[in-house]
Amino acid sequence: MTGFYCPPPPDVDTAVPSAARLYDFYLGGKDNYAADRHAGGQLLERVPELRSMARANRMWLRRVVRYLTAEAGIRQFIDIGSGLPTQDNVHQVAQRHAPGAHIVYVDNDPIVGRHAEALLAEDPATTTVVQADLRHPQTILDHPDTRALIDFTQPVAILLIAVLHFLTDEHRPYEVVRTLRRSLCPGSYMAISHVENETRPDGAAFIEEVYARSSAPAQTRNHAEIAAFFDGLDLVEPGVVPVADWRRDFSETYWPPEQAWGDAGLGRVPVMSV
Repeated sequence: MTGFYCPPPPDVDTAVPSAARLYDFYLGGKDNYAADRHAGGQLLERVPELRSMARANRMWLRRVVRYLTAEAGIRQFIDIGSGLPTQDNVHQVAQRHAPGAHIVYVDNDPIVGRHAEALLAEDPATTTVVQADLRHPQTILDHPDTRALIDFTQPVAILLIAVLHFLTDEHRPYEVVRTLRRSLCPGSYMAISHVENETRPDGAAFIEEVYARSSAPAQTRNHAEIAAFFDGLDLVEPGVVPVADWRRDFSETYWPPEQAWGDAGLGRVPVMSV
């Protein structure tokens, strides 16, 4: 459900690679520009696993949304750093299992906003897109379009899919996650996937080097640092594990950790005991 032409907004510099468009490039999409393809080509020469990493991550997104709707009963989602629309977007997966589920897509890339608005125009009653920056989480939570669709007195799932590695330490990523978590009532969830740097330290370092020249510098992290994002949450089994191993679906292509070096997990806001 992507691939239609969308002219860039006048204030977007298409000569600077974008994290969302690079991800689209790894997935084989067409919503990217020459600068994205150049940077993406450089990365794939040294880190060919980026394609399998992106695909494994996308499959995990489908599995976690399916779990949240079909097993956990979640009917409200905030997908932060949603990226460009592709196949099986969050609202499509969620509404397949729970018609009428509400989804707010959030991204700071105005081109993502244009594409998402075109895709979501069919059903503004249940889906919307907010242009905002994860580095300022309260602006996402307080945005009127978020508040129009999300009732924070009821369980919500916040999805941070392959986005926290675009917050370097100077952006205080753990504080950002705590701010988001404080907005959630008991029984809500946070889903996080993140590129890890222990399987291929040289590849992780090269990713950081290339992304430093993009619109979104990156910082990869080790397993313990990624697991720390779930502090204060009850982890859903199997915990924080390689992305392809989280509730593996044996009908899907499987990429082992050396081909998809990212960790993923799902945490639940504890229900207070009386």
